[in-house]
This record gives sequence, C-alpha cells and structure tokens, in this order.
Amino acid sequence: MTSPEPTPDATTNSSAGDRARPPGTKTTADVPTGLPADLIITRCTALVHDDHEQIGFVEDATIVVRGGRIESVSTGPIDVDVPAAEHTVRIDAGGQIAMPGLVNCHTHAPMVTLRGIAEDLPIEEWFNDFVWPIESNLQEKDVELGARLACAEMIRGGVTCFADHYFSMDTVAAVTAESGMRANLGQAFFSSQGAEGRERSLDFALRYRDTADGRITTSLAPHAPYTVEDADLAATAQLAREHGLLVHIHASENRDQADTSIARHGRTPIEVLADAGLLDTDLLIAHGTGIMERDLPVLGRATGRIAVASAPRGYLKFAWPTTTPVRALRELGIPVGLATDGAASNSSLDVWESMALTALVQKFTESDPRWLTSRQALHHATLQSARAVGLGEEIGSLAPGRRADIILVDVSGPHTQPVHDLAATLVHSARSGDVRTTIVDGRVIMRDRELLTLDVPAIVREMNERMPALIDRSHGKRIQDYDT
Repeated sequence: MTSPEPTPDATTNSSAGDRARPPGTKTTADVPTGLPADLIITRCTALVHDDHEQIGFVEDATIVVRGGRIESVSTGPIDVDVPAAEHTVRIDAGGQIAMPGLVNCHTHAPMVTLRGIAEDLPIEEWFNDFVWPIESNLQEKDVELGARLACAEMIRGGVTCFADHYFSMDTVAAVTAESGMRANLGQAFFSSQGAEGRERSLDFALRYRDTADGRITTSLAPHAPYTVEDADLAATAQLAREHGLLVHIHASENRDQADTSIARHGRTPIEVLADAGLLDTDLLIAHGTGIMERDLPVLGRATGRIAVASAPRGYLKFAWPTTTPVRALRELGIPVGLATDGAASNSSLDVWESMALTALVQKFTESDPRWLTSRQALHHATLQSARAVGLGEEIGSLAPGRRADIILVDVSGPHTQPVHDLAATLVHSARSGDVRTTIVDGRVIMRDRELLTLDVPAIVREMNERMPALIDRSHGKRIQDYDT
C-alpha cells in the first residue's frame, strides 16, 4: 500500500507572480558541460512541485533537456555556456505555461470510431444494443485507425501518456510508437475466451514491455469481475506477481454493479479482487464510483500499489448516482488519476475537461467548496496520474532526472485573462485547445498546434470509408452480455 502523500495547499492562491524553486533545481551554472542539449525552452512559467509536493510556479524559467530527460529548470535567461548544437531545438515560450504532460489513466483509444453512436442511454442498453454488437465487427484496421485518431486528439489536448485497455493491442502499440506518445497498454480478456484470453494478455505484456525506447509499458488486463471468473482473477494475480506486471481492470464501476455483486456473491467487487489476491499486486482500478464504505478498510489493508482512475464525464452522462470517492481514497494514500474512458461513452478524450470536472464534481458531492481546490486538481492531473499508471518516478513533474514529457499552454486568450490565480486559470478557464506544444521524451510531437507525427485528414477519410461495415448490427451478435 502506498503511504499517504502530502495534500497540496488547499488555501493559498497562486498568481502568475508566485515563485517556487523545485527540489533539485539547477541554476544554469550547475549544468555540466558535455553533450549538447536536445531541447531548450526559454521564458516560460513552469509548474513545479516543492519538497512537500505542493504546486508552485517559476517565472521566466528555462528548461534544458538532454537524452530525453529534464536536465535543469532554472530562472532567468540561459547562460551562453550551456552546450548546444545544430540539432538543438529551441522554443521561446514567452507568455506560456510549461506543465508536465497530462496522463489519461484509463481509456479505450480505438473506440473513438464509436463516438456518438449510442447517446442518452442507460449503460446496459449502451453495451448490449450498440457497443458489444458493433465490437464483434472490429478488424485490425479499425483498431489502427481509431488508435491513430485518438492519439492525435490526445496530443492536441496535452496528453503525453495514456493507459489503454482494449483488443488488438499489437496494433495499438505500433500506433503509439509511431505517434511518439507514451502508454501503458493491456490486452483485454474475458473468461468466455477461456485460458487462451489470459495467455494472450500475458504474451502481449511480455513482448511489448519497455519497447518504443521505453515509452511503452504494459499491464495484464482482465475486463472486470463481472466478466472474469474468480479463478481467472486469481491466476492473473499470480502472473502479475511472477512477472512484475501492473494489472488494469474495471471494478465497482457503479453502485448497481456493487449491489448486484453483493446480491449474487455476498461480496462487493473490491472484496472479490481482494479474495483473488489482486490487492496484493500493482493494481489500477478503472472508475470505482461504486466503492462503498465497507470497501475502504479492505483497500487500506492492501499490500500492493493500488490506484484508481476517475473519468467523471462518463458518470454524468450515464446519470450514475455516485462518483469516485476521491477524498476517502486520498486519506488511504491511494492515488486517484484522471481519465476519460473511451470516446464511445465519454464522446471526448479531453483530460483537461476531466480535471475541471473532477474539481467541480468533488465540490458538489462533498458539499464543500474548499475541496477539491485547483492546486489539488493539478496534483491529480500530474503526479497522482503518473503514479496511477506506475510511472510515478519517471513522469508527472518538471524536475531534473524526470522524462521530458512537457506541454506548453497559452493563457493569453480572452477566456484566460486576467490571471489572478494561475492554478485556477489552468483548471477552470484554460481549455485543451490552449495547448500549443506537446513534447514526449524531449521530442516535439506537436508545435504551435501542428501535429508532427499523424495525418488527421487521411485518418478520417479512411475511417469513414470503413464505417458502414463497422457499425452494422444486423448480424445479431455481441461479444459479451452486460448483466449487472
């Protein structure tokens, strides 16, 4: 179990004039001579975390990147002694905010092909009448095109890393590598597939772990306790321990699922996971809006690194009566990352919107305007999300030694001015469209809103040609039955 982490400042406002020095920050004089810098960003305001993980901002900052990692975050203009070369990329980010790239902690990227196909429906009709019949038509090409479009959408929205749980994941891995993004990928399986489904998930995880120059990590991906039997869950836990793999699973997605599980099995979905040994592995639980009071001590006794991914827009669309209990989970030291779920349910892969909605929904459900604050929301969008996908030591903050996953956000628009509280401006006024530049591992994959690795018009043209065959439901088949 993770230890409780310090709560970001819930009271102090941050204006554009707030100054903070991140732990380990180097001045330009500290930068060692040697290999030239790969990337130098100047004149930005950098969002940083201090020694207590509280959010602060460094004005007139310079960020130096070498070998895909942040070498320094310093104040003032860069010294001419910092080695550079012809290949060095220089970005003048005057008037822009440099932030850690956002992480989409749970999605089904290829499902953008089904955006808007089933609206204004309860979840059982959404699954049984539309999504699972259509998914029985899926071909690898559909998965490829969906993944390409999803990566383009996420890059433009400042998402540098995503955790994906879907089918034909070899194809998604290839698209991820080409797009330049970072991802944790898992091949989903159901017990209805027999042992072969679980074996394919393991095979994928082992073949693709730490590929794409380390940008792709992997997980085992049982679908959910209501589609994966206890024996398969226990076998998955054993495989996770043997191979040191994260497990990514839907569980207690909503209160109806929890109530049905108790009625049928005498246990909540969280208790099912505990009995299978999954709470003693590194575990990412998708949604968790059905987590009950009785589940909290169960989670508190977990010995694995447990995290929850929350995607509030989908819960609002499905009219679920409860949301992810962020405050209770935080008190247990369980990171809560931000997510969108798939675009078939959410209609969007906009993590920026998830950040704002998380803050607003938590205020509403807790009846407390002081929770969740803008600074806390930024903490969930950065370090907590990085921890949720098992990358808490690599990404999530702008600090020396971290991978250089950086976004530059323009707050000069009329909807973000004037700036009295920069944290609040970023969470409640800025939009994903304000992201100007997206950088992963020190490589610029979008600059000044121009995508550099993906051709959206070509993707959309080919996708639309394939759409009639994909959405045909006349065959009457479905890949599963939703019965919770």
